[in-house]
Parts: sequence; structure tokens; C-alpha cells
Amino acid sequence: MSYLDALNPVQRAAVTTTEGPVLVIAGPGSGKTRVLTYRIAHLIEKGVAPWEILTLTFTNKAAREMKDRIQRVVGDRAQQVWAGTFHSIFARILRAEATKIGYPSSFSIYDSDDTMSLLRTIIKERNLDTNVYNASAIRSRISLAKSNLISPKAYRENADMMQQDRAAKRPYIIDIYEEYIARCRRSGAMDFDDLLFQLYRLFRENPEDVVEKYRKRFRYLHVDEFQDTNFLQYAILRRLLKYEGRLRRMCLWWAMMRKVFTLFAALPSRIFLILKKITRAFRPLSWSRITAQHTI
Repeated sequence: MSYLDALNPVQRAAVTTTEGPVLVIAGPGSGKTRVLTYRIAHLIEKGVAPWEILTLTFTNKAAREMKDRIQRVVGDRAQQVWAGTFHSIFARILRAEATKIGYPSSFSIYDSDDTMSLLRTIIKERNLDTNVYNASAIRSRISLAKSNLISPKAYRENADMMQQDRAAKRPYIIDIYEEYIARCRRSGAMDFDDLLFQLYRLFRENPEDVVEKYRKRFRYLHVDEFQDTNFLQYAILRRLLKYEGRLRRMCLWWAMMRKVFTLFAALPSRIFLILKKITRAFRPLSWSRITAQHTI
């Protein structure tokens, strides 16, 4: 396979070690993007169906570049890989499953301007001081809640958050949050945070059919820039990965600000603990490091 000839031994190991959980630690200039795309291409060349490969990135540009590079190796099959940002991939799943959580499959996606406009309307209708209840600040507070899986009900029951709002002289944030969610639902709309929050809800409420369906579909999972995942993204990944019988074909890419490229089978203890939370039966390829460090 000619594409493997362009790789050094450590990069080749990252591409060809496809079974079991793998963590790749890469620094700037180490060829991370090329290795990730070659790994996906290698899976397809080995006979894995492209639609069984899920690759999550943080930018649309990275996803497009990845598909372009894969296409150079495997042709049009690259277009069938599920590769995209967390938001774009989760929106795609929600389009197919939204009716199970009370949304139409044709739900609208509110951008920042839509969200701000709706919040300003709610604040105005409630005759609240706009200097105190600044729409931007309220939006950030609601976003923080969603990113930590705090629903309006859980928010109202959270003594610490309610006390923080009272201390900031904004005790009615919870009322705005509740009204905002209610109006989005009536309008058949989700904002960007909902694309994660509502997907988690979908998975939590439909473990037997929906979650199982996507667990079976995505036989291989890649997460680029794993170190940047937030609590909610991590929680969704756990839903996909944590169950008995999982072959745990996951590859996490951890970017470091060093010009190194390292592939670990025995993970550093801190990272190992993170992965152990994702899958109880985590088994590294071996208990010794495949290679210590390779400077590009």
C-alpha cells in the first residue's frame, strides 16, 4: 500500500493499529492530519464499510480536508465516511431521530442572532432591566447550563446556581431559561448547544433502540483534538462507547504543543483514567509502550 510508504515507523503504527483503544499524542508539524486520514483510508482498504467509520472534529475545514485526503487514496468511498464536527454529525442524527424527543425532523437551527433576538424579546416582555439582564450574559449562562447537562428543572433545583444568580442581582435567569426552552420547542427549533444537549437526551431516553442503532453502525470511532472536548461531548461519547461486548475500536487524538508524535498502548495514568471512564473494560494493546517518542 503506497500511502504507508510515506510514513515513518511511529506514524505507520498509528495507521495500522486499528483494533482496540488507541491514543495518539501529536505535536505541531508531526503529520497528525495526514496520519488520521491515512488511518481511515487504511480501514476502508482493509474492507471496513466507510459508513461504519465515525470521525469527529472541531472545525468544518478540518472535516473537509480530511475527506479530500481520504478520497485521494480510496476514491469516492471517502464521501460515505461519517466525518464532521460534533455539531454537524449530531444534527444529522437528530434529523433522523428528533420525533422521539418531541421535535420535528425539519427542526430549525437557531444561530447566535436568532438566540439573542429571542432572549431580548423574553427580557423585554418580562419588563426586566436590560442593563442587568444583558442578553449576551444570559445566553452565556444558559449555554453553560446546557454544556453541563443542567436542564431548567435541574437549574431551579441547583442551590449554588440559584444563589449565584441572586448574588449577581439576576434572580430571574431561571424564568428566562424556562421560557426560552419552551419557545424553542413550540417553534420546532434548536440552538447550537441543543444539538449536543438534545442528542444526549435522545440517547438517554432511548437506550434500547436509538443508542443501540448507532453503536452498531459506528464500528470505528475517531475523535480529533480529544483534549478539547467538553463535559457534554465527553458524556455523549460515553453513551456510544460504554457497554458490554463493545470491541472498543476507538482512536483518540491528543494534540500537544511539542514537535513530537507518540503512540501509546500503555497510556499515561491521567489519560488512562479518562479512557477508563469511557469504557469499564478498557484493555490497552499491551502494558508496555509501543514506542517512547519520535521527533519529527
